[in-house]
Amino acid sequence: MTTDQTASNEWLDQLEELDAQGLRRRLRRVDSAQGAYVTVDGRRMCCFASNNYLGLANHPRVVAAVRDAVERWGWGAAASRLITGHMGPHEQLEARLAAFKGTPAALVCATGYQANLAAVRGLAGVGDMVMIDKLDHASIVDAARGCGAVLRVFPHRDYAKLERILRRAGDFQRRIIVTDSLFSMDGDFADLPRLVELKRRYDALLCIDEAHATGVFGEHGRGAAEAMGVEHEIDLVVGTLSKALGGIGGFVAGRAEIIDWLINTAGPFIYTTALPPAACAAAMAALDIVEHEPGRRQHLLELAAYLRHELAEVRGLDIAGSTLDTQRGPAARSREAAVACQGSTSQIVPLIVGDAREAVRLADTLADEGLLALPIRPPTVPRGTARLRISLCCEHTKADVDRLLAAVDRHWPRAQ
Repeated sequence: MTTDQTASNEWLDQLEELDAQGLRRRLRRVDSAQGAYVTVDGRRMCCFASNNYLGLANHPRVVAAVRDAVERWGWGAAASRLITGHMGPHEQLEARLAAFKGTPAALVCATGYQANLAAVRGLAGVGDMVMIDKLDHASIVDAARGCGAVLRVFPHRDYAKLERILRRAGDFQRRIIVTDSLFSMDGDFADLPRLVELKRRYDALLCIDEAHATGVFGEHGRGAAEAMGVEHEIDLVVGTLSKALGGIGGFVAGRAEIIDWLINTAGPFIYTTALPPAACAAAMAALDIVEHEPGRRQHLLELAAYLRHELAEVRGLDIAGSTLDTQRGPAARSREAAVACQGSTSQIVPLIVGDAREAVRLADTLADEGLLALPIRPPTVPRGTARLRISLCCEHTKADVDRLLAAVDRHWPRAQ
């Protein structure tokens, strides 16, 4: 047997092991535009799996903005922003995002993942300490691990533990707290008022990732910080253009001097080709819809509240800690977030299954009935907490949700 054959067999053995554990991933081809219903592998399915929360990925105004921008600007930017890739739409979008977020400046990056890398690596380095929530997005974890600062991870929403870390961090040049505002796999929220209190008390910086909250929460759709009344207390906000805004790209918003510092020091921004200008045009059209059509997020959150009630209170199923008004652990001491958001629940509803193979079985069974709710398994979530991540879109109807609930009743043995 050749060396290549031996290596090939090793890969196959490892893939078979993933299969046996229910951990092997496969790509599913979508043959339609994104929406509440999509065509997957030739079948039309009701989609409870995407992040297209406001239904903007295929909105006619967004599509028209892209078409017009391509005709004027072409497609690619052809260089990084500091070479020749900084074009009119990039500058316009940054001004638009800064106004939307209520900050002096903003910086557009190629992806949301890259925006977190740029923000954290630009803020923190040798001699600093970065503190992150255990359930922060992988991009935050990767950024914190690679920035050169000392890293401390506190248990999910355990702000008493975070305070103990801060008490011992006085010798560090900078102390930087980084957290998701809305956690993507549990659908629950950071207690931002509590974090603001801690950052003030211990002279720390607070950076939040509003990826899953931008467009959905707050009176104007600016995110969880707006909903909780602490927007002007946040030092740096990271966001994405690829979820509620329906496009591609990421951004960092904050004080002008911090944004200028990132332009000069953040490698993930400096060394990457600029976002296509048409993607900037799409984001600006999406922001217009967010600001002028609040009914989209209102309908979305009404559906979320209904689904949670039916799963947790009617059927007694485990949906993790995905409500503001039923927080578990040390974070439960603070009620400010729940009051500020008026008891809102997010559009991300995790149905905890436990075993990865069982989560795959349930997802496959639902798919047979034309319902796309995909299994999330380790290492994305902790072992023993595999789940279906049910993600709602404002284009869903109550009938769509009832159809999903009826299928869960038939195929998940814990349903009552």
